[in-house]
Amino acid sequence: MTIAAPAAPAPSLDILGIGNAIVDVLARADDGFLAARDLPKGGMRLIGPEDAETLYAEMAPGIESSGGSGANTCAVAAMFGAKVGFLGKVADDQLGKVFAHDIRAVGVTFPTAPLAAATAPTARCLILVTPDGQRTMNTFLGACVHFSAGDLDAALIEAAAVTYLEGYLFDPPAAQAAFYEASRIAHHAGRQVAITLSDPFCVQRHRQAFRKFVREEADILFANEAEICALYETDRFEEAAALVRQDVALAALTRSEHGSVVVTETEMHPVAARPARVQDTTGAGDAYAAGFLAALTRGKPLPECGKWGSVAAAAVISEFGARPLDALKAAVASVG
Repeated sequence: MTIAAPAAPAPSLDILGIGNAIVDVLARADDGFLAARDLPKGGMRLIGPEDAETLYAEMAPGIESSGGSGANTCAVAAMFGAKVGFLGKVADDQLGKVFAHDIRAVGVTFPTAPLAAATAPTARCLILVTPDGQRTMNTFLGACVHFSAGDLDAALIEAAAVTYLEGYLFDPPAAQAAFYEASRIAHHAGRQVAITLSDPFCVQRHRQAFRKFVREEADILFANEAEICALYETDRFEEAAALVRQDVALAALTRSEHGSVVVTETEMHPVAARPARVQDTTGAGDAYAAGFLAALTRGKPLPECGKWGSVAAAAVISEFGARPLDALKAAVASVG
């Protein structure tokens, strides 16, 4: 698809995120802890309420904070000065109230009505961070699986320059339907649709559905090297990068310490990674998308968008947790 032309009236939001509303629990763990529980290092797996309770009890003391991939992107983008909204389902329980407070406190509009707590509790993600900074995520989706097209806010989608869709939310069929409806509303209003692939295991579960959505609905794609290679079933990044140019107007592909590559049908812009001492990779891709979109919606050239993304990602991985405020404030100052 081609990138949508600017629409009138001008958007009142830069970014509207749609994704899982999750409270993160981060704790340090060694490789032996993962191996003893057969947890695939660096990945994300979905777990039920019983496994969530068991793993939580076995984890070391850690940090609890509002999270979720798309919500993290929205929070960081707001710190970069973007006007941002977020749609995601929480329950009417204590964790749901915490999530709503935290995302609104950083300046993100969050209008989604909560689910009755008796139906399902607010989601939580148990994140184990190994000494090399790698994060292994175990997610109980709870109220998130109840997100549907009925939770879309058409007025906000129409008001947003970019509607940003979180790939993790692709698991429930009702959410996939919501993605298509959100895309329809956005494109009818002359806006753009972005999607992040989120995780290679998620891509493997829904490869053909992702391929179809990227090809037919997306204007902007975010993916890391493992995700884009999984999408196109190749172990060669260069081949995957060539293939994605045939499917989407703009793609930002991250490669950890090797930086990122921003590609269009006719352009390719390598972007260097920013120096950082890795403490925790949780939220790195989320932050990259935030910086990139904050710059893009300000009309910055693509290499500058990639730079903002790299600056945001470097700030996040240099601290523990997906939204380190002091590090992000310094990152914002560095790009002016």
